[in-house]
Amino acid sequence: MHTFVVILLVIVSIGLIGVVLLQSGKSAGLSGAISGGAESLFGKQKARGIDLILHRITIVLSVLFFILALAVTYFKI
Repeated sequence: MHTFVVILLVIVSIGLIGVVLLQSGKSAGLSGAISGGAESLFGKQKARGIDLILHRITIVLSVLFFILALAVTYFKI
């Protein structure tokens, strides 16, 4: 069981890295970091199309990553 969970963790990790790299940058430079964070905080920019799909896939894969990481430690004992 431990080997199966580790294999799933590696697959999810590679998928998460790929999805994060496919996402487009939201802002550039220091000024974009300051104003871009405020815009996304107050919802001025809505993600649409492929950006929305990649964002949702990132959330799902990150939750799976944490669950599988906990499962690896549980089944190791």
